[in-house]
Amino acid sequence: MSAWIFFTLAAVVFQTARFMLQKQLSANGLSAAGATFARFLWAAPLVWLAFALQGGSFPVVPPLFWLYALIGGVTQILATICVVAIFKSRNFAVGVTLKKTEVLLTAFVGLAILGESISALALAAILAGLAGVLLLTDLPGGKGLKRFANRAAVLGVTSGLFFALSGVTIRGATLLVPAEPATRALLTLLIVVTSQVLLLGAWLALAERGEITRVVLGWRRTIWVGLTSVAGSYCWFAGFTLQNAALVYAVGQFEVVLSLLASVLFFRERISAKEFGGIALITASVLGLIILG
Repeated sequence: MSAWIFFTLAAVVFQTARFMLQKQLSANGLSAAGATFARFLWAAPLVWLAFALQGGSFPVVPPLFWLYALIGGVTQILATICVVAIFKSRNFAVGVTLKKTEVLLTAFVGLAILGESISALALAAILAGLAGVLLLTDLPGGKGLKRFANRAAVLGVTSGLFFALSGVTIRGATLLVPAEPATRALLTLLIVVTSQVLLLGAWLALAERGEITRVVLGWRRTIWVGLTSVAGSYCWFAGFTLQNAALVYAVGQFEVVLSLLASVLFFRERISAKEFGGIALITASVLGLIILG
């Protein structure tokens, strides 16, 4: 198995666990931004500790690295908030699957920003997954395009766009660090997660007073979000250093299967036949991408 596939599958396991925890936090009183902040607050000290154990030296990087890292951090914050908000309107498996519009968008964002292209067959497989997304967003009621004009659809596509921007710019940042892949991933993660704590913390202090206190006082629950986050983020970043972000996200679609199992086994939620169909179409699209990639 290629190293980037191993890192991606590990990232998927950690990310599914994190979203399960964030769903519970959101249901127990934290806002979407608060549940997202829990992810970064406890992750940052662990990343700094790993950096110190490595030697604590940061190589000289070009200015473009800092721009990519900042854009990647901000768009990841916005994407995660959208996903947590989805959980309030649809069930767990559908919410995570809607997020997977990132796979449909990353190929185009990667081409526009980094000039990275994929094969025509791989692009066809990605677009085939659009049918599954449409099935998942097509709620009962309404006519024509109005059937797809719902809160879950808007949040899903928006989160997908933000995750696409995040994945591509973070990959761009890692490629600018003059070090071997594991170190590139760690150093980029250090800058990204630190900026996320500072930026989202400042926002919560101004716009959602008391939310940071709730996150800290609830550390027995929120700390697990940070632990799964730092493990998952490192694996994602390592994958991005080794492969095109669109293909990394494509393999990451295995998250759909795990989220479905979590939805049924842990949250006791029911999946409709139409939703099963949408999930199956997207999964088939991803398998095609893995074979073609």
